[in-house]
Amino acid sequence: MPEKTLVLGNEAIAMGAIEAGCRFYFGYPITPQNEIPEYMARHLPEVRGTFIQAESEIASINMLLGAAATGARAMTSSSSPGISLKQEGISYMCGSMIPGVIVNMSRSGPGLGGISPSQGDYFQATRGGGHGDYRTIVLAPSSVQENYDLTMKAFDLADKYRNPVVVLGDALLGQMKEPLVKRKHRPKRFQNDWILTGAKGRRPRFLKSLYLSEGELTEHNWMLFKKYQKMRREVKFETVLLKGAKLVVVAFGSVARILKTSVSMAREKGMKVGLFRPITLYPFPSAELEKISGSVKNFMAIELNTGQMLEDLKLAVGHTRSHVDFYGRPPGSIPSPDELFQQIKKIYSKRIG
Repeated sequence: MPEKTLVLGNEAIAMGAIEAGCRFYFGYPITPQNEIPEYMARHLPEVRGTFIQAESEIASINMLLGAAATGARAMTSSSSPGISLKQEGISYMCGSMIPGVIVNMSRSGPGLGGISPSQGDYFQATRGGGHGDYRTIVLAPSSVQENYDLTMKAFDLADKYRNPVVVLGDALLGQMKEPLVKRKHRPKRFQNDWILTGAKGRRPRFLKSLYLSEGELTEHNWMLFKKYQKMRREVKFETVLLKGAKLVVVAFGSVARILKTSVSMAREKGMKVGLFRPITLYPFPSAELEKISGSVKNFMAIELNTGQMLEDLKLAVGHTRSHVDFYGRPPGSIPSPDELFQQIKKIYSKRIG
């Protein structure tokens, strides 16, 4: 049996980053993710890494850009309003094709909101919250173990596509403790002839996101678009009790883990309910959901917001004449399994009887 250690969710992210070869971290304090920079400050020097508490979120994302431009594995982390401040830098990284990992342990909003868990940053993460025509891969963990595993995966995907990757968690996943199995990670190596190394006896390379010549930016954006299409190969999802289901509940992150109990409760009551959990929010598993809609005509999105992933679910199955229902919980507290079961029961009675 692999050895397990009881680990805080935020610390699992930091541990995964270091194991993945992250040697530069830049951040600025904000609740509820502060254990990430605390862990990195303590343990990065042990692996000859560099930790910098920047003067702001804006500074930290631009430090990430600079370090990653040299080919180093680098990361920043924050929470909702802090991520908002990083959006310009994320757009610059996408435009310059510079990899990096950005962790958002989201909290309640809009505005300062509160420090309770929220899934209100879905649009920001999956649509590209900054300016311009760009995308980032978005990974949504649902446990402390996945905080660790998906952070490691994020670094490989960032290098593979020369693009920022977002790990979208929340306050619940950051502050809970669960058993963790640590593992050795061998970072995948990809072509790195683009990195900045200085002149070194030859003409220096340039990384930029400014294109002023006639037609130059058009060509660049279509090239980026083709790359974003290739990212669709990275779709990842989980299904629970889907066999024979007449109602499929779709949820991600912390809400999906609560729903596993709710769906089991429904099955015990004789209701044929299954769970579909997107792990990649971009690329969203649209094709997989469309395939399921061939035999299931009733879907229900449940989110800790007023309806964001709901739009992607409708795009995936809406044209198949499926019914798509929704239960949203604006943040402020965590829904119980029984609360979500009661909502499932209402929809099941309405649609199936």
